[in-house]
Amino acid sequence: MEKTLDLKYTYTEKKDTRSGFGDGLLEAGRKNPNVVGLCADLIGSLKMGAFQKEFPDRFFQVGIAEANMIGLAAGMTINGKIPFTGTFANFSTGRVYDQIRQSVAYSDKNVKICASHAGLTLGEDGATHQILEDLGMMKMLPHMTVINPCDYNQTKAATLALVDHVGPAYLRFGRPSWPIFTPADQKFEIGKAWKMIEGKDVTIFATGHLVWEAVVAEAMLREEGISAEVINIHTIKPLDTEAILESVAKTGCAVSAEEHQLNGGLGDSIAQTLISNHPAPLEYVGVNDSFGESGT
Repeated sequence: MEKTLDLKYTYTEKKDTRSGFGDGLLEAGRKNPNVVGLCADLIGSLKMGAFQKEFPDRFFQVGIAEANMIGLAAGMTINGKIPFTGTFANFSTGRVYDQIRQSVAYSDKNVKICASHAGLTLGEDGATHQILEDLGMMKMLPHMTVINPCDYNQTKAATLALVDHVGPAYLRFGRPSWPIFTPADQKFEIGKAWKMIEGKDVTIFATGHLVWEAVVAEAMLREEGISAEVINIHTIKPLDTEAILESVAKTGCAVSAEEHQLNGGLGDSIAQTLISNHPAPLEYVGVNDSFGESGT
């Protein structure tokens, strides 16, 4: 269906966003000698092998000991290191929430918590791995920055941007091959939403993999005479409230789209912003209080 639509963005290649993290980490390591990597027995899945090979003295395989990994990373920041931890999103947040809260967020340590295999697009790995609560868990922590990029290029750019960002951060990405539709040379600004398509009838606020689905939805709506504005909310926290309010003031209504529980996700943050400043109708695309399931 996508090929018959008049899409504002197109792609020639698909690639997993986790590879964007892996390539970004390698480049970050070349640029800054303080960048170190830690992994909980998932080097291949997190695409950290190239960094490990080039910087063996700056890479730490901690094994299946995620809580220990977070503690090690927090300690490394004391001497100026910039640790990037890597494991599946379920283990990066749910399994180690206590350690993140106490040792990273409360202490305001410069740890980058990098998480793959998040959301429903994980598919075959099933409900136990399709964590749909991680963005909410992380955004509730004081000091924590939360980023959910949309494709390979944006994930790589976000990884590089986190090197210069001082403070705790959570970076979420995924396993499936996904369209690469954003520029390779993009400037990634943490906390700055990206208006990808101008519109006047409705605003679609999307994050992560669903940004591409929002691009497809815009073309479908346009065929029906509806002008949709598409905004890429790659940073969940700090949220670009100015961009949200400016767009909804023009369109009058909005849709939020995310691979996450409706409770605590992007839609919740947008709703809080609107109700306090510019009440407007908001529809949600997300998971409504249920776990995922196995399947393509």
